[in-house]
Amino acid sequence: MTAAPVVHLVDDDPSVRRSLRRLLRASGHAVTDYPTALDFLGCRPDGPGCVILDLRMPDISGLEVLGALLAGPGVLRVVVLSGHADVDAAVSAMKLGAVDLLAKPVEDARLLDTVGRACRLSLAAWDERQHRRDLHRRHASLTRREAEVARLVSRGLLNKQIAGELGTAVKTVKAHRGKVMRKLGVSSVADLVRLMDRVEEVSSA
Repeated sequence: MTAAPVVHLVDDDPSVRRSLRRLLRASGHAVTDYPTALDFLGCRPDGPGCVILDLRMPDISGLEVLGALLAGPGVLRVVVLSGHADVDAAVSAMKLGAVDLLAKPVEDARLLDTVGRACRLSLAAWDERQHRRDLHRRHASLTRREAEVARLVSRGLLNKQIAGELGTAVKTVKAHRGKVMRKLGVSSVADLVRLMDRVEEVSSA
């Protein structure tokens, strides 16, 4: 099951957090909020969602938080919201990977549209990460010999050819092949080829 995205508000102004929290929850979003960037970084929530990040805060800047977030393995997407936005800050935020930079005060409709877009991007990244982990888990369940058989089957070799390649009996190859199909959760050679291609793609990424 795909995790539900959460919107994380990071702003040192309690009135801003309160109004945004009310707006977002009324629109159906799950929301948590943090009065400082260090509070947020101390939690480092993992899961899909959006961070609404004030650009200027008393502890560390929003750009520093943005850089720290996007340098890590997380899937959160960031919307920078500031009353002090300027061209340089906007360029820096977008170069770092922010979904958008919105100046305070921002229209409710534009904020909700941007947050929705950020959450969709985050969910896509989350699903891809979960898929990669599942691929790795299934492939890692193979023994060394099963992995060899899987690789050779995916190259189009027949059981007799695989037996010759590995120096074993055809019936042994058939037994390994059955275990490979079961462990990888595939029912056809075509599915196995696609899965092995994906494993190779993920491993080289």
